Amino acid sequence: MLLETKNLTKRFGGLIAVNNVNFSIERGKINAIIGPNGAGKSTFFNLISGFHKPTAGQIIFKGEDITHLPANKRAKLGIARTFQTTHLFEQSTVLDNVIIGHRLRTSSTLFDAIFRTKRLKREEAQCKEKAMEVLEFVGLTDAAHKIVANISQEEKKRAAFALALATDPEVILLDEPAAGVNPDETEGLEELIVKMAEYGITVCLIEHKMQMIMKIAHKIMVLNYGEKIAEGTPEEIKNNEIVIQAYLGGSAIA
Repeated sequence: MLLETKNLTKRFGGLIAVNNVNFSIERGKINAIIGPNGAGKSTFFNLISGFHKPTAGQIIFKGEDITHLPANKRAKLGIARTFQTTHLFEQSTVLDNVIIGHRLRTSSTLFDAIFRTKRLKREEAQCKEKAMEVLEFVGLTDAAHKIVANISQEEKKRAAFALALATDPEVILLDEPAAGVNPDETEGLEELIVKMAEYGITVCLIEHKMQMIMKIAHKIMVLNYGEKIAEGTPEEIKNNEIVIQAYLGGSAIA
């Protein structure tokens, strides 16, 4: 397993947002997390990526305990994250946004920036090259020099993917990647997520579009009120009575 959580718990005062969750993200696979609104899915992602500190439990990445590492060090280890609402600099170009992602892999200092050293210039060129590479991967080459505020919501989603990919991650956490896009655009994002996995990038995603999850996920975990109530293949989850009752109030999952 690439990443594991052991008895992971997060309390906010009297509210238990994530309760004793054990989960493993399988290397090279598309892992999915589903559940009703308020089930603790985004909080779970925030714990893995380092935005929240757990109340109890452990997070293990490639055999190393990273429970207490800050978010920036987890990113350097290879954990990337996108958000349901895209976090991009709206008045900058798509290219400039994506370049920021690869800055994580550079070592230039303030001294280099002031004196425009050879190292700075070399790393700037490397960042631009990496940014163009991932923009081509996500299908946004033609939008590289457009201002983010002027591109579509679907293009912003792809730009957020590119920004995460520019950090050279081993695992990418996608928080509702298809939220706010139409069915045709959703299909295009599905293909991109599958492409990531085919290129060896481990994916874990949160998504409410069940047809998408059932189509592309290898394994699914179901959360409800912060607790894991089921885990299995799409077929197993689709036919799990506990999941059907908790998630859809008794309606079958398509």
